[in-house]
Amino acid sequence: MEVVIVPDAAAGGELIAEAMAGLLRRKPDALLGVATGSTPLPIYEALAAKVRGAEVDVTRARICQLDEYVGLPQGHPESYRSVVLREVVEPLGLPESSFMGPDGSAEDVAAACEEYDRALGEAGGVDLQLLGIGTDGHIGFNEPCSSLASRTRIKTLTQQTRKDNARFFDSLDEVPHHVITQGIGTILEARHLVLLATGEAKADAVALSVEGPLSALVPASALQLHPHATVVVDEAAASRLKLADYFRATYAAKPDWQGL
Repeated sequence: MEVVIVPDAAAGGELIAEAMAGLLRRKPDALLGVATGSTPLPIYEALAAKVRGAEVDVTRARICQLDEYVGLPQGHPESYRSVVLREVVEPLGLPESSFMGPDGSAEDVAAACEEYDRALGEAGGVDLQLLGIGTDGHIGFNEPCSSLASRTRIKTLTQQTRKDNARFFDSLDEVPHHVITQGIGTILEARHLVLLATGEAKADAVALSVEGPLSALVPASALQLHPHATVVVDEAAASRLKLADYFRATYAAKPDWQGL
């Protein structure tokens, strides 16, 4: 696992966007897994700026979804399909046909989970998966004590996660109780995992995930198992890391050819 400490969220967004642009220059039809929430917005803004500046061609890029609420219609403004289309697909100038995600409004949600998990494999697998981290260490919607081998499935949200997400709705009562999420086992199949965390509220979760033991209680600690996982954190999110100075020195000495 590589840990990169950046000054702020904007610097993290630029760093990750350039890594995504580099991937698309090498593999124009790369499948990019995206996350929702406020944390990854600087990434999408920086990548869209590169597209506008003709620094990268994304016309063949493909986008896939990490998770989705169960029970919200696809057209609901806070369904993750709507959010990804609004914040990623449209700003990059991509057609909706470039996007794939699970159907949270399906009559048979379990079957929709299996279908999406299978579709990711049939698409050739995810080349780069963006991740955020919850204050309790969850990734995707794999809440604490999720199986480290789990596949795409239905999960029940903790009350804390619902409270964290209530800012996107008019009230807590409107936040769904259930979601479809790529499982930890599914996530670990991506070729490159990139987690961005910003703010002091994420500091404990980052420290436990990076320096703590591998544990289902801290789902993000599963990134320790991946051969190419990058954790990008701002100074506030890095504030609980015991090895912060080592991580800074390692990144400063990294050869340019190695990339992110």
